[in-house]
Order: sequence, then C-alpha cells, then structure tokens
Amino acid sequence: MNREKALNLLKEHLKNENLLNHSLAVEAIMRGLAEYLHEDVETYGLAGLLHDIDYDVTGDDPARHSLVGADILTEQGIDPEIVYAVKAHNDIHGLERKSLLDKALWAADPVSGFITAAALVRPDKSLAEVQLKSLKKRFKETAFARGASREQMRSCAEIGLELDDYLEIALKSMQKIAAEIGL
Repeated sequence: MNREKALNLLKEHLKNENLLNHSLAVEAIMRGLAEYLHEDVETYGLAGLLHDIDYDVTGDDPARHSLVGADILTEQGIDPEIVYAVKAHNDIHGLERKSLLDKALWAADPVSGFITAAALVRPDKSLAEVQLKSLKKRFKETAFARGASREQMRSCAEIGLELDDYLEIALKSMQKIAAEIGL
C-alpha cells in the first residue's frame, strides 16, 4: 500500500485531529529513523502512520488497542512485518519486539508527544525554535509530558542510538512536517 492510500485509510478510521497529528508525527520520526538506520523508509513510515489506526474505537480499551488495528491492516493486505510492529507497540499484549522495526516504533510512539509538549510550552507554540538542549532538560523533568514514557524513549538504545542522537532525529523529523501538524 502506498502512503496516499494509507493516509486515506487512516483518516477513514481515525477522526480525532490530535491523533491524526500524532500519527503523522510518528510517521515522520519513523522515516527519520529509517534513513539513519539505512532501513526501508516506506515500511517504517507506514508503520508509524498506521500504528494507532484503531484508537478511536479502542482508546478506552487498551486490551483491544492494536489488535483491532492489526486486523484492519491485515484485511487491507498490509505487510505482515508492519502488522506485527503495530501489535507489538502496545505493551499490554506482551509481544516480543523482535525486529528493528518493532523496536523503532516502540521508541518513536512516546517521543512525538514529548516533542509536541516541548513546542506547546513555548510562547510561539512552534517546533521551529525547539532545540535538543531544551529537550534534554525537559527529559529529566518527570512532571513534564508525564504520559511520554522516558523508559520507552530510552529504549532507543535497542536500535543502536544514544538518547541525544535519537531526540535530535525525532525533533528534526517533526520539524520537517511542522506546518502539516500545526506546530
């Protein structure tokens, strides 16, 4: 499935604008990670874009989240590697994150919210002036963006990245699509 069809599929299933922006941000981060890791940018991008496709119907039911999404993606003929990564990104299922794709998606999911929060506390509410230095400072503040799991973000080590490099890739990736996600 190409990106355009995937985006249309996502919009068919996910109506919440904040969740759509989150999906676009995770897609951008995954593309950035794929470039850095010399992996398939389209595969990584699709996994990021579609990882929360079921959230409108499963947001209140974590035990179903990502399983319903995996079913939707399977019905659409999405690559089984992507389907598995989507399932494995929800820790509640206890699935082993086996591939680099699985591990990258796990790490990328919370960092998009963390970086968004860093932009929203700025006077201009923009990603343009967010810098790695401020992200590193905010990372240590446990009360800041509390929902963005620091442990999950630190798992970037499992894909061979130091936290600073990981945050920088994620930030630059999101800055490239700032206008599209309203930041």
